[in-house]
Amino acid sequence: MINSCHANPNGPSILHRAQLGGVGASARLVLLAAAGSLLAVAAAGPASAESDSPSDRDKTSGTVVVTGGTLRITAPGDAGVLGKRGHTTSSGTVKGSLGQVRVTDTRGAAPGSGWVASAISSPLNGPGKAVIPASAVGYVVGEIDREGTATYRAQNPSDLSDLVPVVKATNVAGNNTATWSPTITVDVPGGARAGTYAVTVTHSVI
Repeated sequence: MINSCHANPNGPSILHRAQLGGVGASARLVLLAAAGSLLAVAAAGPASAESDSPSDRDKTSGTVVVTGGTLRITAPGDAGVLGKRGHTTSSGTVKGSLGQVRVTDTRGAAPGSGWVASAISSPLNGPGKAVIPASAVGYVVGEIDREGTATYRAQNPSDLSDLVPVVKATNVAGNNTATWSPTITVDVPGGARAGTYAVTVTHSVI
């Protein structure tokens, strides 16, 4: 809508109204006139647009958990006869295979992780009160079959009277498996009483 005012020398100004086509509802045009001359022209710009941001907001956080697997070791329940030696006054060594030992690591551990497999032996208990000490028991790892990414090192301890490392894995990345069949050695002292000596070798992994 346009309001126009023309000066009339013989009387008061005359106000005319006319539609202004094509102008948005938020725009106005105002013309002010006095007798004999146009005094001022002013245009009002578009009104400020409303902000798109919400007047209030709240956030909710959450997590996703990926659970890892396990680190475990398995070994045969019974290795049978590890070796035989005739009765003699001199010392000697017998040896035999313990069977397959396996470490399975499904923890999904971070790169650079590792694990240590260890073993400990009981004394060898023979007939009567005859005993061969656990310090006479040795462990030879042999070849290590592997799956996955890791570096394996055999330790081959010669004394299993305490819990000692037998295989160490380093630079582990993701899941991995190591398998070996160790040879158990026993230093039999001279003059050992004839008979069967029982021994238990226990494995663990951390």
